Amino acid sequence: MTEFEKMIAGLSYNAADETLVAMRFRARNMARSYNAIPQSQTEERAEILRQLFGKVGKNIYIEPEFECDYGVNITMGNNCYLNFHCVILDCAKVTMGNHVLIAPGVHIYTACHPLSPAARLNDVEFTKPVTIGNNVWIGGHATILPGVTIGDHAVIAAGALVNKDVPPYAVVAGNPAKIIKFQDTDEEVL
Repeated sequence: MTEFEKMIAGLSYNAADETLVAMRFRARNMARSYNAIPQSQTEERAEILRQLFGKVGKNIYIEPEFECDYGVNITMGNNCYLNFHCVILDCAKVTMGNHVLIAPGVHIYTACHPLSPAARLNDVEFTKPVTIGNNVWIGGHATILPGVTIGDHAVIAAGALVNKDVPPYAVVAGNPAKIIKFQDTDEEVL
């Protein structure tokens, strides 16, 4: 099994593996290129995202300065918007549904590090995927930790630290994030 295959499977892997290092450099160079292209050049920006991400839907817009680890592990549905300075550490799969709105400074992490100092000294890591449902809104400077699933129509308040799954229609806030209410599912959409 390659180190990449171990990483995607959530097994312990060596993050210093040459192939993984090269993949990270590729992703960072592509993200820098994307960030440098004028926003008016929408087709050029879209083409970079198609090459960078595992799968990208229609009408995706990402403000600069976007950063990611690998890119190939990111899947986005249609009509997604990521505001300024978003970071996605996609060592495992990061799956976003349709109509996902992400505010400035949001960080999404899939990388995990062992508690053992010896393991950390040997570049050992493991991963847990993140899944974000449809029509989710994530507020500014929220952090989504490894292994979290956010249900459809959920709202993550600004500054929240999400370390557990969020059910559909929930509004969560705080550190750690806790459910503060559920949205009315019968609300009329304008």
